[in-house]
Amino acid sequence: MMPRSMNLSILDQSPIIAGHSAAQALEETLKLARRADALGYTRYWLAEHHAIGALADPCPEILLARLGAETRRIRIGTGGVLLPYYSALKVAEVFRMLEALYPGRVDLGIGRAPGGDQRTARAVGGGRMPTAEDFPQQVWELIGYLDGTLPDDHPFKKVRVQPEGKTAPELWLLGSSDYSGLLAAQLGVRFSFAHFINAQGGDLVMRAYKDRYQTAGREPEPHTSVCCFVICAETDAEAERLAMVVDARRLDMAYNLDTPVPTQAQAEQRSLTYTDQERAHIQSQRARLVHGSAVTCREKLLAIAEQFSADELMVLTITGDYATRLASYELLAGAFGLAAAG
Repeated sequence: MMPRSMNLSILDQSPIIAGHSAAQALEETLKLARRADALGYTRYWLAEHHAIGALADPCPEILLARLGAETRRIRIGTGGVLLPYYSALKVAEVFRMLEALYPGRVDLGIGRAPGGDQRTARAVGGGRMPTAEDFPQQVWELIGYLDGTLPDDHPFKKVRVQPEGKTAPELWLLGSSDYSGLLAAQLGVRFSFAHFINAQGGDLVMRAYKDRYQTAGREPEPHTSVCCFVICAETDAEAERLAMVVDARRLDMAYNLDTPVPTQAQAEQRSLTYTDQERAHIQSQRARLVHGSAVTCREKLLAIAEQFSADELMVLTITGDYATRLASYELLAGAFGLAAAG
């Protein structure tokens, strides 16, 4: 039986709400991180996205350095760095630097998605289209660089990875299918499933990860989290109203419209003109959303955690204004007893 309370963390995509600048979105990320630190959240992760009008953070490792200085207790990390774009050695150096600055607080979450459209992905990749073909080798080398465990016959065995230190970041593989879960099991690292991307089959992926976990890997035991899109409000009815922004945003994504996150007023106005087909699409996406009052969200999240046999919960919230986004996280913290624990 899953415990009735558990560690709760935040994934922040630094949303740009209509009428606000990217700089304002980043200031809101720092504000939210400080509040999350005080409330008792366990981790605060930043996502990497490229050339998307609604999201402000293409380089989470830079923002992470500032985030560490703005907080005192909470673990900070990425959810995640898109490794196919980069050298495994360079990523190891960046996160060893962060670990040296904030020892015992840094998480390195790794993903393999492009984080943008194909043209942008090719540009970020220096003219080539990054693929996941070399991803397992990259992750294996990244672990070797972080921990100094590359085999003697590796061509870069003698490369000195700096800054050197006694500790290394926690490493997580992120995914919304069985690919990353099985790779995480094979390498013996932590795994986080993106329920907010794919609400179907994640429990089977998590079970396969734990069943096939190689205890001779980086960590002796498997460890999991599940990340959900959550909107928490004072009442179920108010959460349903706020969810109209998510509906509109997901509809924009379906139409490949590169727009900021709509305001509440914009979302409500648009809802008056939805076609039957658009309403059907919106409804089809609702499985990826957890919303309601604090009590409702707590029960739904704990049910998902139990279904997934997850060790931790992570939540992502985007609404039509930054005040209701912050309030959602505050209400969840109260529902899970985080403030008292902090």
